[in-house]
Amino acid sequence: MMKRFAGRTTILVSLIAPGAGWAAPVPPAYPAAIGPGEGTLNVVAWEGYAQDDWIKPFEAETGCQVNRKYAGSSDEMVALMRQGGGGEYDLVSASGDATLRLIYGGDVQPIAVDLVPSYKDFVADLQSPPHNTVGGVHYGLSYEWGPNVLLWNSAKIKDAPTSWSALYDPRYKGLVTVPDNPIQIADAALYLSKTKPALGITDPYELTPAQLDAAADLLTQQRVLVKKYWSLASDEVELFKNGDATIGAAWPYTTNTLKEAGTPVADTVPVEGATGWADSWMLSAKTRHPNCAYKFMSYVSTPKVQAAQAISFG
Repeated sequence: MMKRFAGRTTILVSLIAPGAGWAAPVPPAYPAAIGPGEGTLNVVAWEGYAQDDWIKPFEAETGCQVNRKYAGSSDEMVALMRQGGGGEYDLVSASGDATLRLIYGGDVQPIAVDLVPSYKDFVADLQSPPHNTVGGVHYGLSYEWGPNVLLWNSAKIKDAPTSWSALYDPRYKGLVTVPDNPIQIADAALYLSKTKPALGITDPYELTPAQLDAAADLLTQQRVLVKKYWSLASDEVELFKNGDATIGAAWPYTTNTLKEAGTPVADTVPVEGATGWADSWMLSAKTRHPNCAYKFMSYVSTPKVQAAQAISFG
């Protein structure tokens, strides 16, 4: 499971030649303490990660005004963190398919976890995971993690699906929606590992050429069933609200948002299991507001805010 925590997908990282056009990890230059806030903090985040419920109290407590930019993909997050020479944004809630690109690209700097009091209370597996810690150096502070789930409209699909096979079922042609994201390769591989054991897939993130071809073939077959490949979670929310999609791959946040809006939906982790994601707050190598950034990382790691985040995102 911890290997699957590596993000919305780690397969993209493995497809990139190490060092190809990359810089090098930034060496540690830890501050001795957190100083007075600079008054501003610019963050790149996933939808649902910077809600007013905890952002407004943080601003009132610290005087750090948070400017939020929501991104729809890990590629967009990496691009934004490199935009304008890398100094436009202070923090990013990067997933496991972006963290190593940011680390080896020299875009983020090591974090002094000792300055984040709640870090000591993190579960051991998320204190120094391989997707944000390199050579014992912390380049990210673990934040949110969870499964990729199967979501459906419970008013239109009466018999609750229990398998990922529903996303490849011709009955739902034109009603399927899945992320516009390489994690779908791993999702397809996970499904094939259970339904076609002869392929010998033991890890959906580590595929032989033949296994990758099989996953690609399955996704090609699925393509004619897909109404839309979504980038932002809000895109999937609208598809379900409008009745344009009946079933799809989702995050728990999507389920929560739709239920709050009164849309009849349900979700599950299917019998084949699920891939997962784990995100980390990462500090720009060229941050202009380091004190506000550390204040923010400390604040969102406290039990109260962690609970609010978990309830909100699912």
